[in-house]
Amino acid sequence: MLRIDRSIYDKIVAHARRDHPDEACGVVAGPEGTDRPERFIEMINAERSPTFYRFDSHEQLRVWREMDDRDEEPVVIYHSHTATEAYPSRTDISYAHEPGAHYVLVSTRDPETVEFRSYRIVDGEVTEEEVEIVP
Repeated sequence: MLRIDRSIYDKIVAHARRDHPDEACGVVAGPEGTDRPERFIEMINAERSPTFYRFDSHEQLRVWREMDDRDEEPVVIYHSHTATEAYPSRTDISYAHEPGAHYVLVSTRDPETVEFRSYRIVDGEVTEEEVEIVP
């Protein structure tokens, strides 16, 4: 189960809506070994695409080094889908290289509805998990 603070949930949704019609992406870091998403890190979609996202390699290197320096890890890796449901695509699954992370997807296909879902993706196997939003 992903337990996430309302403020971080709101930031992820706002980022997804702001970058629409392109996919948004980012990370929520947390202390190593705790599974607590605490530090929201909005990242640039290097593809600037409505159907694909990729972290900018320089930005990703900087962010991952910063997490290492702070004894953090990527607890949540998020991105948006602009025209489809919040479910990992084959490409998303192939790029999922953090087995301990929660992979969050937000669909922005309907501006009136928030579709926020979380998955574990390990060795190509996708398992949806419950999301608990805490105040």
